[in-house]
Amino acid sequence: MSKKSTTSAPKYRDAKSGEYVTKKYADKHPATTVKEKDKKK
Repeated sequence: MSKKSTTSAPKYRDAKSGEYVTKKYADKHPATTVKEKDKKK
């Protein structure tokens, strides 16, 4: 088996609702969005 590199793009989450939002929304609302990135194992 070969291992694949799992580099994923950052995800953006609304701080109030906890729902995922688009980068466009995150750029417009920086005070209420959190940028998340998967950790390498």
